Amino acid sequence: MAISLASLRRGGETRPPRILVYGVAGVGKTQLAADAPNPVFLQTEDGLGRIDAATFGLLRSFDAVMEALGSLYTEEHDHQTVVLDSLDWLEPLVWQHTAQAHNQPDIESFGYGKGYLAALDTWRSFLDGVNALRDERGMGVILIAHAEIKRFDSPETEPYDRYQPKLHRSASALVQEHVDAVLFANYRVSTLKSDVGFNKKVVRGVSGGDRLLHTAERPAFLAKNRFGLAETLPLSWPELAAGIPFY
Repeated sequence: MAISLASLRRGGETRPPRILVYGVAGVGKTQLAADAPNPVFLQTEDGLGRIDAATFGLLRSFDAVMEALGSLYTEEHDHQTVVLDSLDWLEPLVWQHTAQAHNQPDIESFGYGKGYLAALDTWRSFLDGVNALRDERGMGVILIAHAEIKRFDSPETEPYDRYQPKLHRSASALVQEHVDAVLFANYRVSTLKSDVGFNKKVVRGVSGGDRLLHTAERPAFLAKNRFGLAETLPLSWPELAAGIPFY
């Protein structure tokens, strides 16, 4: 299609959000997504438990995930949010699909690092699918991932450990580029020093049970958002939705 001034449109239009929520085990990521408007779950892991939500059941291949996205795109339904639970369980399916497409036995058989780069094309197919649901079907997108602690090599300081999504670094960077918010869920943690004698102290982490959603990057974790959210929120869908224009 030829580009002309007639094709111009203004930025800043309100569209459904694309959110990556990652966090420690059991903090309530899946429940947060289940509280979103009329969600439907694409499960690559069996994490719903007793949560009452629409689901395609456990999807055991990348093709099955794409078929589920296709049905949401082509068939009539009233779901307003698509939830992928979880990205780190989708990743092995991405690797398996990529290896099969290139006639390789597994992702490591491509040679050093090459398989993970090839897998980015498979990831882009998935992201194109959820973006189509957002742009053409008006659905919000929530991508759930577990957290891991890895060393961050900062160009400004000595390396340090921080929480980040449990994905291969190239896939993680690609997903982060495609979403409007990367939110880190964790318990509120404080530290308590105890004197054990002989001029020694032991520092213990103490959780108060409060569950928090962090929306801005800190040395301890990766996070971002394009909505101007408060830096820390209670892990609650109403609290989160209050700061997102679409909801």
